[in-house]
Amino acid sequence: MHCQVRDLDTLDRRLIDSYQRGLPVCTRPFHAVAERLGTSEAEVISRLERLQARGVLSRVGPVFDHARAGASLLAAVAVPEAERDAFAELINAAPGVNHNYAREHDYNLWFVMTAPDEPELEARLETLEARLGVPILRLPMLEGFHIDLSFPIPWAELEHT
Repeated sequence: MHCQVRDLDTLDRRLIDSYQRGLPVCTRPFHAVAERLGTSEAEVISRLERLQARGVLSRVGPVFDHARAGASLLAAVAVPEAERDAFAELINAAPGVNHNYAREHDYNLWFVMTAPDEPELEARLETLEARLGVPILRLPMLEGFHIDLSFPIPWAELEHT
């Protein structure tokens, strides 16, 4: 489902702007968000679910260094171009996959997989490899980089596009 900027009200926009980073780390983070925004916890959760279902948000959750909290790996597969979307669906359904993307390369579908530890990560990769029927290229991280993906949203400009 496609969402137009004009479909987002002030609370939606404040929620998006305020919590691209800094989601409270506590027992009830959405309650803390609700208090800061002057609404209810149920309303925050409902709006986040709606925004995600409409494709405004791709995910809601923390970003953290997986090396300090488990294991992660960049991986890639070479699949027939005509079947790429079907392979992407299988990859997305696998536990620990947080995103995948197409690339113009022999290995044309890349993804990141996470797990609680290295043995579980390898088990997940082996299971997915068997399900896909193609080898998975494993690209372990040699050096970590933090990329800040939060940015100000020019709401007024977007309303006129």
